[in-house]
Amino acid sequence: MTLTLGADTVSASPAPATVRTRVTVPLRFADGYATTAEVFTFTGLADGGEHLALGLGDWRGAADRAGAGGEAPLVRPHSECLTGDVLGSERCDCGPQLREAAERITGAGGVLLYLRQEGRGIGLYAKLDAYALQDAGLDTYQANLALGRGEDERDYTAAAQMLTALGVDRVRLLSNNPDKAAQLGLLGVAVTERVPTGVHLSAANARYLAVKRDHTAHTLDLPLAG
Repeated sequence: MTLTLGADTVSASPAPATVRTRVTVPLRFADGYATTAEVFTFTGLADGGEHLALGLGDWRGAADRAGAGGEAPLVRPHSECLTGDVLGSERCDCGPQLREAAERITGAGGVLLYLRQEGRGIGLYAKLDAYALQDAGLDTYQANLALGRGEDERDYTAAAQMLTALGVDRVRLLSNNPDKAAQLGLLGVAVTERVPTGVHLSAANARYLAVKRDHTAHTLDLPLAG
């Protein structure tokens, strides 16, 4: 069975994926925060992408407790953003969200999914083309449409497959994006709670965040002036 939601057509019952590799990786962020991740790669992901799952903190214990009816593990599906995650761009809030997620998930026990979905799924070069259109006056969604792409082309089928392969079928979702919760729910991953990230507001990303709040109902507590 397939359905259409937000991005593209997604499968309501994705085929199973399996763990391919598991390695332990120490992580250190630019501000000095350090943690350790159990990093997983997978075989059989629907889109063939090289997505990663990072088990942080006592993620196995959290998954076991959820399976026994306890609180679900904290999970963030984080879309890759080279400019924000690596280069520290302030045009978005991706880098600060990634840093925040690593610490919060480590503390609670859960999984950080690093999804290769640059530019809401349109790719790095197209994202930079969209930036140029934004500089000419379009907002982030209008720019994608002007390029002949969808407003948001991300499909979370692979995310659901990864979680299922790790034995996680109930999550507390660390995200401001209602589409992530809707897609995961339809893909068989129960979202027991939506947990918003912090608001990482700067002069450079104020319009970007306001448009996400107003156009796609992201959970962002911004000043009324936007």
